[in-house]
Amino acid sequence: MAERESIVLTRDVNIVTIPDGAIGMLRQGEWVTVHQALGDNYTVITSYGHMVRIAGIDADALGKEVQQLNTLAMESNAEAVEKNCWEVMKTVYDPEIPVNIVDLGLVYHCQVKATEHDQHEVHVMMTLTAPGCGMGPVIQSDVERSIRALPGVSAVDVEVVLDPPWSREMMSEVAKLQLGLF
Repeated sequence: MAERESIVLTRDVNIVTIPDGAIGMLRQGEWVTVHQALGDNYTVITSYGHMVRIAGIDADALGKEVQQLNTLAMESNAEAVEKNCWEVMKTVYDPEIPVNIVDLGLVYHCQVKATEHDQHEVHVMMTLTAPGCGMGPVIQSDVERSIRALPGVSAVDVEVVLDPPWSREMMSEVAKLQLGLF
C-alpha cells in the first residue's frame, strides 16, 4: 500500500476516534487518508482532519481484503497456545505508534492454563503507554479478540495494570530502532 493513500469509503463504517477512544461512524462516499495499516486495523485521517481507527473486519470499506489469522503452531498443547498468543499479540498495534504492543513492552505476562478437552484459559497482564489512554480499552479488546480466535482457547482474561508504569526502557531493541530512539 502506498503511504498516505487516499480512499473513498465504499460503505458506512464504524470508527474509534484517536486518542480519546470515542465510537462513531463515517459514511459511504467520505474520503479518508490511510496513515497506518498495521496488524489488522487501519489508522486514517478523515477529510475534516480527525485521526480515527477502522477495524480490520471493515477493510472492505477501504477496498482492502480482510486479513486472516494464520497461527504458527497448530498443536493445542499449552506451549503451542502460548506461542500463538505471543504471535497474535504482535499483530496488535497502538494506533498512534507504528510498533506492536509486544515490542513496545506493553505486555508483561501471558499465562496459559490447560482446562478440559484440549482447551486453555489465557491470562494476559498488560499496561498502556500512559494512564488514562483513551485507546486503552480498544487495545485491550484487540488483544482479547485476537487470542480468543486461536484454536484451543476457551477463555481469555486481559488485565490492564499500571504498576509498574510503562517507560521507553521496556521497549525492545527493534522498537527503539523503528522509532529512531538510538
